[in-house]
Amino acid sequence: MDYEQVLLSALEKDGAIADTWDLALELNIDHQILVGVVKSLLVDKYIVEEPLSTTYWSLTAEGEQVAQNGSPEILVLNAVPSDGISLVELQTALGDIAKIGMGVCMKNKWIKKDGDRVVRSAENIQDDTSALLKAVQNGDASVVSKNEGELKNLMKRKLTKQVTRKSSKITKGSDFKPIRVRKVLCFDKSNLGNKAEMEAGTHWSDLSYKPINLKAMGAPVGGGNFHPLLKVRAEFRRILMEMGFEEMPTSKWVESSFWNFDALFQPQSHPARDAHDTFFMKSPASCNTVPEEYYEIVKKTHEDGGSTGSIGYGCNFKREEAFKNILRTHTTAISAQMLYRLGQQYSASAAANHGIGTFTPMKYFSIDRVFRNEAMDATHLCEFHQVEGLVADRNLTLGHLIGTIRTFFEKIGITELRFKPAYNPYTEPSMEIFGYHPELGKWTELGNSGMFRPEMLLPMGLPPDVRVIAWGLSLERPTMIKYRIENIRDLFGHKADLPRQCSAPIARF
Repeated sequence: MDYEQVLLSALEKDGAIADTWDLALELNIDHQILVGVVKSLLVDKYIVEEPLSTTYWSLTAEGEQVAQNGSPEILVLNAVPSDGISLVELQTALGDIAKIGMGVCMKNKWIKKDGDRVVRSAENIQDDTSALLKAVQNGDASVVSKNEGELKNLMKRKLTKQVTRKSSKITKGSDFKPIRVRKVLCFDKSNLGNKAEMEAGTHWSDLSYKPINLKAMGAPVGGGNFHPLLKVRAEFRRILMEMGFEEMPTSKWVESSFWNFDALFQPQSHPARDAHDTFFMKSPASCNTVPEEYYEIVKKTHEDGGSTGSIGYGCNFKREEAFKNILRTHTTAISAQMLYRLGQQYSASAAANHGIGTFTPMKYFSIDRVFRNEAMDATHLCEFHQVEGLVADRNLTLGHLIGTIRTFFEKIGITELRFKPAYNPYTEPSMEIFGYHPELGKWTELGNSGMFRPEMLLPMGLPPDVRVIAWGLSLERPTMIKYRIENIRDLFGHKADLPRQCSAPIARF
């Protein structure tokens, strides 16, 4: 049945519907069906609704049992014979009803105790409670209205309850029509054409359109979120720039083995250059060029030390090995290129000024992605982000390196540091950096550091008294500590916890 049309026809005939509840009873349907019809018609202003509210008494499930079987007090009274009954016998006969009914009987002095027995003290008592509940059940309004106080007492006994019924009075609206015409937002191709040749009511001009509020606000657009690594990266950049460092251009992920290894005086036989530690490119497998003059100096340094005073590695330096393309294993490959540029600037100034060159001290840093062919676990991935800093100046010492490292780590909240001697192919001396983490309650390795070897710096053309101090750490480890992440795969990669990343606060140290 089309209840929408039934309601519109009733309005057309009578002008109003006094109560939708009565209409629902007349149609023998759930009132909620009419509520949905009313809400739909209200949207298109076919009707006007006036809310109605009616409160009436109803019986609880326990009240219905009392109406049918009699009240507990009358059941107790009828169970007491003229010569009385023991309490045990009464409770055995009536069960829980005995306890409920005895209280009312004793209050009304219908029974009394005589030792351990109960005896009658009243006769011919009417069951007014049951009668009143039956009146409520049968909808006897006159009886109900005269006994409002008693019904409230019965509500305390959980025999009755008050129910508020909501319904509506319906009248015609400003856009009322006896037949509902559905409004549309727009039309399609089926509504276009010659109106005379189209079926009645299908032409676009026959349609009713929903009003559009062009000034309404659109749906809120969900914005993007910075990854926790980017938040910590931004804070590290701010700290390093405050310390006077300049950021290096590190946008190249593919590097030649020459810049990644050879320029750092890392031997071509070093295990780190094997396929199980480094990702080698298939295409293009090798780079096109490197600075040829510098290449020859690096080759000579590797083979016999060249003019550096070193004995080199005594190896046969291979060009094809140096030209292999790889995914860079550290951003130090960029550091080498920046230092080489400083060396060339110094050499050019010396050539133009009768052998007296001008060297400009520099502080560089980078934070970017590097790649290593490692086994993945809770703390290691094949790719991670390296934070690197270096200072190039005359006569720098290990004390300058320790002081610079302490300054940086103090700014990110790590004040207790320890340094342990270590080995790196291109730094001497070298140190591992450990920091005490109060939340973890232990010393944690934070990074590596050292002073670049002369075999790396002199071939670049830098002055003999220029020293370069450098240090590096991963970005992931301090991020995991900052956001209390135990597994690196929850931070970075295809298994990352996206909701957690979206809700991560801004990093502040």
